[in-house]
Amino acid sequence: MGGYGSGRNTGTPTADASLRIDIAWMLRTGHAKVGGHIAGTLRWNCRGEPSGSISYTARMDEPGNERLELSYTRGEGERRESVRQTIRLCHTVPHYGGKRWWMICPYQGIRVGKLYLPGDGDRFASRKAWRLAYHIQHVAHRDRPLERLFSLQKKLGGRQSVDAGLPRPKGMWQRTYDRHMERYERLDAQCGAEMMAMFAMLR
Repeated sequence: MGGYGSGRNTGTPTADASLRIDIAWMLRTGHAKVGGHIAGTLRWNCRGEPSGSISYTARMDEPGNERLELSYTRGEGERRESVRQTIRLCHTVPHYGGKRWWMICPYQGIRVGKLYLPGDGDRFASRKAWRLAYHIQHVAHRDRPLERLFSLQKKLGGRQSVDAGLPRPKGMWQRTYDRHMERYERLDAQCGAEMMAMFAMLR
């Protein structure tokens, strides 16, 4: 498993800036199916621009041997490499019934819902294996409410700005929107408090 330092120096890597495979999302969107054999392509975008893609086969038609087979290329020029990676799958049975599916990190051997491939990485692995932080952990404490407010606006499809408010997506239940709005108002108040504290320091 390659590490950082062999490629360009991009600072501490984050989960947010890495390619990510989410098994729950794949099952929810039909990219994988319990009891099925599905092949396709996973694509990622960053700020509306393509940022990566891989071919995959979700083999969930062999009980006890469920797996994801990944195929992709990495690197450029003489360092270009064709990669084939197999990710084992397993499931647990929650108290409320049904099955919850997991991927097994090929390096840590732990059950995880998501695997990551950082910009300078060579294989998909767990956040723990890559020692990935989240972007919010690198944000100054006073800026975190603003980051979270922007993230909430983005989640609901709105413009990211302190004066943009919080849009209500078409089809969203009122009680769901009210819950998001309560959080937005808390974050907005925190942002205001941080700004007042900063102005006081400047004076």
